[in-house]
Amino acid sequence: MADYTAGPLRRYYAFYTAAFFLFILALAVLERFGMPPRWIGYSFLFLTIFLYATIGVLARTASVSEYYVAGRRVPAIFNGMATGADWMSAASFMGLAGTLYLSGYQGLAYVMGWTGGYVLVGLLLAPYLRRFGQYTIPDFLAARYGGNPARLVGVFATVLASFVYVVAQIYGVGLITSRFVGLQFEIGVFVGLAGILVCSFLGGMRAVTWTQVAQYAILIVAYLVPVTILSYQVTGIPVPQLTYGHVLQKVQVLEERIFDDPAEIEARRIFRERGEGYRERIRSLPESLDEEKLRLAEQINELKTSNPQMREVVALERERRELPATSEGARSYWDKLMRQAMQRGAEPEHHVTPYPAGGQAGEAVSDTARLNFLSLVFCLMVGTAALPHVLMRYYTTPSVREARSSVFWSLLFILALYLTAPAYAVFAKYEIYSTLIGSSIAQLPVWVSAWGKIGLVSIEDVNGDGVLQLVELALNPDVILLATPEIAGLPYVISGLVAAGALAAALSTADGLLLTIASALSHDVYYKIFRPNATTQWRLVVSKSLLLVVAVLAASVASQKPATILAMVAWAFSLAGAAFFPALILGVFWKRANASGAVSGMILGLLVTIYYMVRVQVDTIPWLGIQGIGMEPWFGIQSTSAGVWGVAVGFVTIIVVSLFGQAPSKETQDFVESVRYPELDG
Repeated sequence: MADYTAGPLRRYYAFYTAAFFLFILALAVLERFGMPPRWIGYSFLFLTIFLYATIGVLARTASVSEYYVAGRRVPAIFNGMATGADWMSAASFMGLAGTLYLSGYQGLAYVMGWTGGYVLVGLLLAPYLRRFGQYTIPDFLAARYGGNPARLVGVFATVLASFVYVVAQIYGVGLITSRFVGLQFEIGVFVGLAGILVCSFLGGMRAVTWTQVAQYAILIVAYLVPVTILSYQVTGIPVPQLTYGHVLQKVQVLEERIFDDPAEIEARRIFRERGEGYRERIRSLPESLDEEKLRLAEQINELKTSNPQMREVVALERERRELPATSEGARSYWDKLMRQAMQRGAEPEHHVTPYPAGGQAGEAVSDTARLNFLSLVFCLMVGTAALPHVLMRYYTTPSVREARSSVFWSLLFILALYLTAPAYAVFAKYEIYSTLIGSSIAQLPVWVSAWGKIGLVSIEDVNGDGVLQLVELALNPDVILLATPEIAGLPYVISGLVAAGALAAALSTADGLLLTIASALSHDVYYKIFRPNATTQWRLVVSKSLLLVVAVLAASVASQKPATILAMVAWAFSLAGAAFFPALILGVFWKRANASGAVSGMILGLLVTIYYMVRVQVDTIPWLGIQGIGMEPWFGIQSTSAGVWGVAVGFVTIIVVSLFGQAPSKETQDFVESVRYPELDG
């Protein structure tokens, strides 16, 4: 990878992509001749990780500039591909289609917010950060706001937002390996971790860049192939981006039939009654907790006496173990179950309904839903424009002009996936509504039980008719894309291809995030503050050691399955936007912003976001013994949009404190001038 000129690089990656297509065809032929599905899964897993590891080894370096910013020699088109792979994480690849499937119109907030964020990057930040140079975002904060306080706050925010984000990626790797290779989820997490480390450990940003270009080729092929085949099967036209509107009309017809089915209505009523039962238990605490313990004990003893092999015994034993010991714990536990039951019992919303009212009688459109939609778009846009691992990519281009151009290429490569995600959701919904709903529960497809084993699909026949109603099917959004080939009955090699693409998306983003965390700690803390005379060798040793430690810690957290991928990613965006966006924007465009204002704004914005996120999202923190800390959202805004408060607080704080404080020095204002008006060929 020593030759960074565009011509040879195009030949290298064209050959690589062609070889990957031949590999897919070879596996397809072998599957026809009886190759077991697990072997196909192993082939995709180990070959792709071997390819990434080979690139990582070939791109190893002992140069600080190469390790942190790839020598600032990456051509715009390849930086765009690398940024696209860095950006299209497990959330975009796995979570976006699932969110659009479950929430329909509301899910478009992710598409609009993430793509709109790149407009902010291109217009407001990328060229100015490239003009500044250096290695990290805390570097810019320290130079603009004069000293280590801004740098240290920037390091903390970088580590926090990136860590939450990387946990989501490693969690996605665990899902992929556990389903397609048959490994236990926790083991799969650490197998994926090994794949992450071989890409970034030896070569830093240089290795990560060229690995991400290779990963983009795999993930975009893996994303487009299944839905293209599905589009051809359903419509006869292999262009899903153009045909899914026709299929959406069929989905609307199916919705009318399914939603009004008497069995469906009955199942929803049962879920509502269950929710009311939980509500009554909460009202009757603490007596209801003792009654529930006694009821479970009596039922278990009765079943053990009559038939000790019955599965109901196992289910009741599990229910008794999960029942909290205290009244406060039971209150939070039953409140969660009540909300879930009431949500499933609510009137279903049509896929195309904008700002749905959540089943509230007499209300077609909800102001709360509209507010949540707009606030999420805002948070994702400013979060995109403030994510350190994305902004660092624009330090790697040769010039400001190339930085601007690479933003264009980034957006183009990202749109190839984002314009396809709505099609995935519609085609998957059509297949499930037309072939799965209304079928016998005793004869469900194999994919339902396979994904059910890892907790992403669950079936509950609440009305006991032996037929699957829509409300009785619970799907985790992360499963939609991964299961689409199986839902559509495509060959297993297509499932393996999707898994390889999802793995590439998760690994590429995890590589960039881990490198960002390690760079912030080693460069901004170890080198810039504690050991400014450290040798190049020691700086790289510290960075690699920290990268390893953070990676293992993130894998340990991910193995606990803390939340859905998309939720964790949305939290990371809120944290990054609240911490960095006001300080970066005002740092570039307002000379009067001073150090006290920036540090205060970053800290307060981050604290408000964390406070709101935790209070709205979390009812209990068991490992701290804290219970009942949840609160009602302000104006109904959910925790995934917590950054809307932090960004507002950050801007107000920086402006007010700066206006009442001392103006920045002449040197700082000259620095802003030099960054603000970069030479295009500089």
